[in-house]
Amino acid sequence: MNKPFTLDRRRLLQGLGSLTLSFAVPLDLAVAQTPPKLPGDLKTSPMLSAWLKINADGTVTLMIGKVELGQGILTAVTQICADELDVDLGRVKIISGDTAVVPDEGTTAGSQSMPGCAPAVQQASAEVRQILLGLAAAKLGQPVESLKVSDGTITGQGGSQATYWELVTGKELEREATGKTPLKPASEHRYIGKSVTRVDIPAKMTGEAIFLQEYRPEGMVHGRIVRPPTYSARLADAKTDQVESMPGVLKVVRNGSFLGVIAEREDQALAAAAELENAAKWEVDNLLPGHEGIYDWLLKAKSEDKEIHKKARSGGGETAKVIEATYQRPYHMHASIGPSAAIATMGNDGTLTIQTHSQSVFETAPAIAKMLSMDPAKVRCQHMQGSGCYGHNMADDAAADAALLAVALPGRPVRLLYTRDQEHKWEPYGSAMVIKTKAAVDDKGNVLDWDLEVWSTPHGTRPGGEPGNLLSARYLEKPFKQPVPRNGGPPNYAADRNAIALYDFPGQRVLLHYITEMPLRVSSTRGLGAYANVFAIESFIDELARSAGADPLEYRLRFLKDKRARDVLVKAAETFGWDKFEKKENRGRGIAFAQYKNYAGLCAVAMEVDVNRRNGRVRVVRVATAADSGHVVSPDGISNQIEGGVIQSLSWSLKEEVKFDNSRVLSEDWASYPILTFSEVPPVEVSIIDRPGEPYLGTGEASQGPTSAALANAVFDATGVRFRRLPFTPERVKAGLTV
Repeated sequence: MNKPFTLDRRRLLQGLGSLTLSFAVPLDLAVAQTPPKLPGDLKTSPMLSAWLKINADGTVTLMIGKVELGQGILTAVTQICADELDVDLGRVKIISGDTAVVPDEGTTAGSQSMPGCAPAVQQASAEVRQILLGLAAAKLGQPVESLKVSDGTITGQGGSQATYWELVTGKELEREATGKTPLKPASEHRYIGKSVTRVDIPAKMTGEAIFLQEYRPEGMVHGRIVRPPTYSARLADAKTDQVESMPGVLKVVRNGSFLGVIAEREDQALAAAAELENAAKWEVDNLLPGHEGIYDWLLKAKSEDKEIHKKARSGGGETAKVIEATYQRPYHMHASIGPSAAIATMGNDGTLTIQTHSQSVFETAPAIAKMLSMDPAKVRCQHMQGSGCYGHNMADDAAADAALLAVALPGRPVRLLYTRDQEHKWEPYGSAMVIKTKAAVDDKGNVLDWDLEVWSTPHGTRPGGEPGNLLSARYLEKPFKQPVPRNGGPPNYAADRNAIALYDFPGQRVLLHYITEMPLRVSSTRGLGAYANVFAIESFIDELARSAGADPLEYRLRFLKDKRARDVLVKAAETFGWDKFEKKENRGRGIAFAQYKNYAGLCAVAMEVDVNRRNGRVRVVRVATAADSGHVVSPDGISNQIEGGVIQSLSWSLKEEVKFDNSRVLSEDWASYPILTFSEVPPVEVSIIDRPGEPYLGTGEASQGPTSAALANAVFDATGVRFRRLPFTPERVKAGLTV
């Protein structure tokens, strides 16, 4: 599946025993002269040969730039390819995220795999099938319309046959997609819309080394690095003689304030790194505001202010009262269960090959090339699945660190693995945020004017081809300065993602205070700013409903005009049994809704909680959700994403908070940064609304925000106390209930 390959695109064909397509195509299939209108990522990589190979052994190789993070994209695009090509699912083999082989589809992020990759695969597969039919028609002497395809075998009148594998000529398929070949109607789909076995699961179940962390290439050695004690620390001195003489040590690498060691065995590398840490002397500053002071710091920090939405109210009723609230989100970790890793090999030909679980292989490779002053064509990243995350964790840093070690020991694969405390203390977190809301309402509680302001540091410092976004590059003897982060603009946004409420309020204003200074290292976590912004919006709309004496569901529907949005909200309420809920002491229900990025997947979450007033513990009893992801390819995949998002969001909202003092991060293990345990995971029911023929919307980040707000609303319903600062830890809840 995603095992590392050592072949380039030209040699790949030989290694796979494949033949590629070359065609003398009938005139009626010729490319029209009008500019093609291509879907998804086919626009930037229009060559069919970049996506598909028809192999002599009866298989199809599908090549995609998006990578598997646990979201099920490999399975979904396999289903699409098999349907449009008319081959059995098992014939399709995938290569993904290899910068030397697959089309550049950018970063796998933002729930963009299905909107970008899936339509490209579908159109490319349909066009290859049409071309193959043209070749068969010529070979069999029959019109294309008379031919039928079943699992790669084309049958004509009288039983004459030709297979895909016989029709190839051995020449490379260098034909641009036209975008004109019609796709199959949904009624003819065998796999799209069905739940099939995930293509990556069997290897995981049988213990195959599919994860990068467990991959062991021949001749591999082990690398470890020594981090500074704080962000701003600089290495003053490090005596390395004793470390260099330790058993198994092959190399001690020092470059400015970067320290690393390479050894034959992992235990030897760990021992040497510990000794190197003891030998290092650092210059340390104390510059951080501390986790309790971060919200005041955000409100006072220098910011770039931008009004991202303004709808002036004309007319309407008189303002009866103005209601205000402030919501706070702490720094969150990705908290990857397996620490980040990479394997880098400096080849004798001067090519640096890196196996990585980075989501941005096409950006990380050139960033590493710049860091090492290498020709970008000589740095190749190959994605392997990792025990990682959704977002920008330390996978890219691990790739860079492995590269720094590998160039010091050419010819041997160098495996770099972080320790738990390194992963916890040095990864780029999800930004702390403050959101202030204000609404003017009439005498019936209806919103007249809605005002929302966001204070946030960045949510995106991915490599982007720049070495300064790689952690160790900043500590080299000739350090690279981190570029000033930019906030994403519409329609994606970043810190202000989902800050514009979808409700049809007469007046609405949204203002972003974007702070480029970063007390703690930050970047993309699942949902970016949407998690906190939806938490604030959907908590505040609930507060307004309570103030108006209205049912929270009915109140939302007053202002929600979009039909698909109303459908998911009503469906979640029906699945939950909103109208049949029986109120009990310390039990409450809550509901919330969002459309991710205001144009992607829609999700509504309803939740029941129980609150123990004696110790402040919040127990989530059950969760019901509804999701609209457009045309459904894999129902099981969508359910997994919604359920996984709910669980992660509950973990964030109930437990997770990065703690730090004036110099360093204090959350360095699972005791100081707890996450949701198996026993705390509630039953989650997912109802899927299928929209055949509609665009694929993506699902991976749809449930994060609504879950946090549904939780807050349910806790209020159970206790009568509104909690606006995340997470709702037992200590925080107990204190709030006793005020």
